Amino acid sequence: MRVVLVAATILALSGTAFAQAVPKADPDKTPSDIEAEKAAERAYHRSLGNIPDKGPTDPWGVVRAPDAAKKTTATKAKGKAGTAPN
Repeated sequence: MRVVLVAATILALSGTAFAQAVPKADPDKTPSDIEAEKAAERAYHRSLGNIPDKGPTDPWGVVRAPDAAKKTTATKAKGKAGTAPN
């Protein structure tokens, strides 16, 4: 009985796995479809050129004080030296 149950389980699981692995056939593309895809690709690449380059940003810059970054690096250096009590 166990053998039949195991065989049925394997058969049920392998059927869905096989269905996922079978590639679907793509219909043949017409020359106008190919040309439309090329035009869309060219338009996409042209639109990428319109995006302005931005420098690095600091998302927390408006939250902390301008000199806070300098103080945190100094305190980290002290903590690494082992002088800070736990």
